[in-house]
Amino acid sequence: MKVRIGIDVGGTFTDAVAIDNETFELVGSVKVPTTHKAAEGVAAGIVQALHRVMDECSIKPEDVVFIAHGTTQATNALLEGDVAKVGIVTLGSGLQGAKSKSDTDMGKIELAQGKFLPTGNEYIDTSGSDLSTQIDCALDALQKDGCTSFVAAEAFSVDDPANENEVVEACRRRGVPGTATNDISKLYGLKIRTRTAVVNASIMPKMLEAANMTEESIKGAHIETPLMVMRCDGGVMTVDEVRSRPILTILSGPAAGVAGALMYEKLTDGLFFEVGGTSTDISCVKDGKVMIQYAEVGGHKTYLNSLDVRTVGIGGGSMVQIENGKAVSTGPRSAHIANLDYEVYTDPSKIVNPRLVAVRPMEGDPEYACIECDGGLRVSLTMAGAANIAGYVRPEDYAYGNVEAAKLAWKPLADNMGCTVEEAARKVMDFAAEKNARVASQLMKDYKMDTRTTVFVGGGGGAASVVPHLAEFMGHSQHIAKNGAVISTIGVALAMVRDMVERSVSDPTQDDIIAVRREAELKAIASGAAPDSIEVSVEVDTQRNVVRAIAVGTTEMRSKDRLQKRLTEDERLSIVADNLNVPVSELSIVARTEQMMAVRHERVEKRLFGLVKKSTSQVRLVDSEGVIRLQKTNALVCEETVATWKKSLSWLLDELTIYNDGGTNLPNVYIVLGTRIIDLSGLPTPEQIEGLGSVELSSCGADERVILVGTKRVE
Repeated sequence: MKVRIGIDVGGTFTDAVAIDNETFELVGSVKVPTTHKAAEGVAAGIVQALHRVMDECSIKPEDVVFIAHGTTQATNALLEGDVAKVGIVTLGSGLQGAKSKSDTDMGKIELAQGKFLPTGNEYIDTSGSDLSTQIDCALDALQKDGCTSFVAAEAFSVDDPANENEVVEACRRRGVPGTATNDISKLYGLKIRTRTAVVNASIMPKMLEAANMTEESIKGAHIETPLMVMRCDGGVMTVDEVRSRPILTILSGPAAGVAGALMYEKLTDGLFFEVGGTSTDISCVKDGKVMIQYAEVGGHKTYLNSLDVRTVGIGGGSMVQIENGKAVSTGPRSAHIANLDYEVYTDPSKIVNPRLVAVRPMEGDPEYACIECDGGLRVSLTMAGAANIAGYVRPEDYAYGNVEAAKLAWKPLADNMGCTVEEAARKVMDFAAEKNARVASQLMKDYKMDTRTTVFVGGGGGAASVVPHLAEFMGHSQHIAKNGAVISTIGVALAMVRDMVERSVSDPTQDDIIAVRREAELKAIASGAAPDSIEVSVEVDTQRNVVRAIAVGTTEMRSKDRLQKRLTEDERLSIVADNLNVPVSELSIVARTEQMMAVRHERVEKRLFGLVKKSTSQVRLVDSEGVIRLQKTNALVCEETVATWKKSLSWLLDELTIYNDGGTNLPNVYIVLGTRIIDLSGLPTPEQIEGLGSVELSSCGADERVILVGTKRVE
């Protein structure tokens, strides 16, 4: 059996899982304390977890086809101010040089309250002679000032990187870390590009040491498969990439859980809730893609693309706020902050004569509910307890506890509120749901999610304490991810190689777009993706003059279907019927290929006593495994071949283009080829849509069938 191993390095524990490479089934999992104080740092814990999971699951080194780890090390370094002083070498001349000198003066960058990233600056006039001598003098001065990591910054270096690259080469000769801003981002905007490069440079020394130790440890375990590392956008990259761009590993913790939801749960449109003891991280998946944004570090904007994660101070251990002995809110403090045990994981025989007392976990906090029992036992009332009492937690859920103990502990609070224990528990859960619902609703609004089809998926140890009730509260379908307690570690094991290129281009031509696409593809290959596995999506932001290409691939090709299971046509129709909550008899198949099937449902609503009829169609694209890969409202669908697809593209553009005072809005267009969905949305001209589509289909046979899907673009 070939396996994939994922290792997730947390603040307290390091988890490892082994996944069957063919079926994606969980083979085994282990948990060891994170080794912050070891001479090898967290690498020691990674190796301990690796050896344990291999020993317990009888895995041979040659059977490991993929190994990756996620780490909070870069994030923690920034939060704790454990960073190198960065020397900035600014290059320029004339008035532009003077502006560049101002734009790159970073001073002390605040990373967190009371934690700063110090910088130093030297300016080089590139109109002078002997640039290499000036670079050496600038580096000498910065090293004398205490700088140990360096950034080269020049306006418009994304167009001509030669001078920045010469500074980085000088750093290499000295044996010190160096970063060129053009390597970090291809976007104009020297100030933000430099800030992003400075953050990257500040953690390079620490991350270089950790990456080297971890890689050597993996090799010491006789595993020949290259080690991959989790990125903040949900993908993985090689250790070599970590050495040059460690900034991509910050904020990667929440990304791992979403990677697991995408691959393990086959999530199409939904919100993913990763629930811990203290908080819930909420992220959005639309059309099978995780939504990303530019990350902020210490409140400062960067050009780092990371998951758009919204965090709410509600988790399985969230305590109950009280006033005058009655519940008034839930969270944000959790039981472990108050150094209290959960009531629901306590032996009920120890909850004797429980009394409600108020505690303040931290100075300045409001009062929270605590139960004091005979014998001095104190336990907290928690969300996990409330959810167990209310019946939302099933015996198979990680959060399942002793309901009898929870009811005994909650009775004093319920008596004060003049209600039953069950009613008190539901009231507290409603407080929590109101907080989560505000954030979840805004996230769906921001990404124009269809609330009728958005599924809530829960992961993390506290998922069952939060997600089932929240989904009921908001009227959504939900489920807890399989093996949800270790979904983040599974996400590391199943993550795809992912890379992105963003380039500033005014009025991009078809050649410009294809060039950016190719650049993203090459970066994904450099990050460890097998060339034949890579899929690239391209979009053009006409307002910001940015061309963006995202390349996703696997580290090895799989010759078999992931689940080795093809469903019948009737089984797939049944899945679509369940998704739409309609009878199978009302569905029609409007297009199909060997691997995909487009299914439509027409709904007619009568208004004004039947005088007005409104017709709405729902289209679902379902693959041979029964996974709904795309769901669209009022979409037009065509079945074509590679030889004839342009004819239907012209028809879709004619039918769905919107003309208004703001200009022309071209439709969203998708080409379905095999198991791939090629997203041509976001391109500004019909010629670019056709040109990029032709590139994607260029290697296919003329008779190969494709499906085209088009929808109006709603701004």
